[in-house]
Amino acid sequence: MSPDNRTEDPYTPGHGSKAYLVRRYELDLDIRLSSNRLDGRARILAAAAEDLDAVVLSLAGLKASKVRVNGSKPAKVAQRGDTLVVRPGTPIPAGADFELDIRYEGSPSPSRGLWGDVGWEELEDGVLVAGQPTGAPTWFPCNDHPQHKATFRIAATADSGYRVISNGLLVGQHRKSSRETWVYEQHEPMAPYLATLIIGRYRELELGRCANEGAPMVTVRAAIPPMLHVEAQSGLADQVRMVELFTELFGPYPFAEYTVVVTEDELEIPLEAQTLSIMGRNHITADWDDQRLLAHELAHQWFGNSVTAARWQDIWLHEGFACYAEWLWSEHAGLGTAQERATAAWRRLDSGPQDLEIGRPGPELMFDDRVYKRGALTLHALRIAVGDALFFRSLRTFGSEHRHANASTEDFLRVLDRVCAGVPGFKAHEVLERWLYRQALPGLPDSDVIRT
Repeated sequence: MSPDNRTEDPYTPGHGSKAYLVRRYELDLDIRLSSNRLDGRARILAAAAEDLDAVVLSLAGLKASKVRVNGSKPAKVAQRGDTLVVRPGTPIPAGADFELDIRYEGSPSPSRGLWGDVGWEELEDGVLVAGQPTGAPTWFPCNDHPQHKATFRIAATADSGYRVISNGLLVGQHRKSSRETWVYEQHEPMAPYLATLIIGRYRELELGRCANEGAPMVTVRAAIPPMLHVEAQSGLADQVRMVELFTELFGPYPFAEYTVVVTEDELEIPLEAQTLSIMGRNHITADWDDQRLLAHELAHQWFGNSVTAARWQDIWLHEGFACYAEWLWSEHAGLGTAQERATAAWRRLDSGPQDLEIGRPGPELMFDDRVYKRGALTLHALRIAVGDALFFRSLRTFGSEHRHANASTEDFLRVLDRVCAGVPGFKAHEVLERWLYRQALPGLPDSDVIRT
């Protein structure tokens, strides 16, 4: 495969190759916070989807210093911009497994693009990684597209006194002199952009445990700077109840644990990573605007992290679903019905420009607030059309059938057609066409009584 013939997502050109599939990343990282220095080693276990004379990865702002392919020195290694091209001594045949061993180093920094700075970010006293959509290459070499899910082992060493937090389960921790290593295992497949690393002076707090429909109980935790302990306990008081509600509505929680990390810094926006949400200290009040964000990021564990869009064009499957989860929590907590939230959102949209098709928003606008709110209204329209029982059965079926995998809007349509086949006059494609693929805003989905 020539690197010029990569199949890319037009929303994130230069990221991702369908020529090979990564099955597992094993990262060993040494981080010096005072100098923002990263020395890393990535072992990448992959399989060729076609004959490979080159393996193309994304790596931004860091230098690959030593590369091996199946233990041997490659014929050539080249870095141009954010692309790392490895040419093995012998082409890798289609269907063959292979292993890359890449040592790399440098001072990581965010990658700047259409969506601002993404990736590795230095905090006042620590680090966080905000990976969506193309931030993963700022701290490890990867096949950078949501379709390329893999398991991860992430071992990171930092100064003692700091806690390292990453995806999945903490499976190891050891200290040597003034350095401490933390090892995490993410058993469920994860898109590269959902991998994160958070380093700071955090203390862990268990918020509670909740049942998970026959699966092991889910432990809900928070990682909090000591000075924010009281505020966080108050602001996060409903996290366990939120997990319980979404488990009831969306199906079993997809992972073993859930952790909310509260940074000492204020953040412009919170963000989700697989098994984690990252909130700024300014996002943990009891006010609705903060509580809805906590519900939103949690809902991404089902829609975004477990079920991940197969292409960035379908980002409404993440953001519309998570936004609607805010309204479902509001309804459950007695803070306003979903209909009331939908009405307020519709009125704001109706008063603004209507020049966006949220089912194909284009890369510049894929995180536009209209994708979130109109996506949520799409779901509300479906709920009114088919009633609660079939609507939530559809969400649970969609989540179950694409658990730890990728899905498209067409996949969701197929679920709706199957689950809601008996509803007189209901045509799922007509609802989705109106809300997703036309610029004009449809009328407000309005019903005093939603069918049960």
